[in-house]
Amino acid sequence: MVRMRQEGRDPVPEIREVAFSAPAGRPTGVEVMTLAELRARADACQLSAPHRPGFHHLLMLDSGRLVHSVDFREHVLAPGDLLWSRPGQVQHFGDLTGAEGRLVLFEAGFLDPATAAAARIEDWYGPPVRRPEGAAARGVDEAMRQLHGEFGALGGLPLEIHLDVLRHLLAVLVLRAAYPGGEPDGDGSCTASAAYLRFRDAVERGFTRSRRVADYARSLGYAPRTLSRATEASAGVGAKEFIDRRVALEAKRLLAHGDQSAARIADRLGFADATNFSKFFQRQTGTTPIAFRTAVRSGAG
Repeated sequence: MVRMRQEGRDPVPEIREVAFSAPAGRPTGVEVMTLAELRARADACQLSAPHRPGFHHLLMLDSGRLVHSVDFREHVLAPGDLLWSRPGQVQHFGDLTGAEGRLVLFEAGFLDPATAAAARIEDWYGPPVRRPEGAAARGVDEAMRQLHGEFGALGGLPLEIHLDVLRHLLAVLVLRAAYPGGEPDGDGSCTASAAYLRFRDAVERGFTRSRRVADYARSLGYAPRTLSRATEASAGVGAKEFIDRRVALEAKRLLAHGDQSAARIADRLGFADATNFSKFFQRQTGTTPIAFRTAVRSGAG
């Protein structure tokens, strides 16, 4: 099932966008359920089709096995694994039969800004699957269970107090999930991290309009070399390569999950024409846009 967008007179299939929708009578911004509840209420066909949620998924598997794909990478989850997919990432579920665990859905704005920043909840380039061990695993599991219990206790407290409790419990969960080994990712440099995070967010907002490091440096108030050093330290690639990888990822999403022509995708991503887009895509991926689409849809990609 796809959402149709009108361009001229021809409808263009797109990746299905999914907005957060709270159940009737429940507070908006967060939802907690078991996988058994998800199976009972969700359309299995829609879950298995590629879709782009506008909210976070935090899933911890208790038993069974689950296959979940995030941006062209298939992850096989085992008991104890923690999956975190971010808004905007294209994902789809595998067969949920026999998989048991808990799933937390939440909008970024539900958390207070300090927690969101500390947990780096908008780090789309973080690993989707983590495996906490020992005390860290017990901490995540306990936080998940407490949040689930409080979510089901609607009516025991005034609504505003109930929301505050949910917000605090979710904060504990995402902070534990963000640091499953007890140590932050990256090089530990506060200056580099701040520059990188601002650059990363600016790229996410503007990659369809500019692929020039100088444009981002000017708008953020940094020297281009500062952005490149910060990005190299935090993401392992230079600033220009970081931008190009983000553009290539979006191109892959559009090619794999829609039927737009290369010319339409080129226009959507800010290229002058399909030829320039094809050259860029082949340089980044080693294959042409059409060959990539064919390979993904045949199961070879």
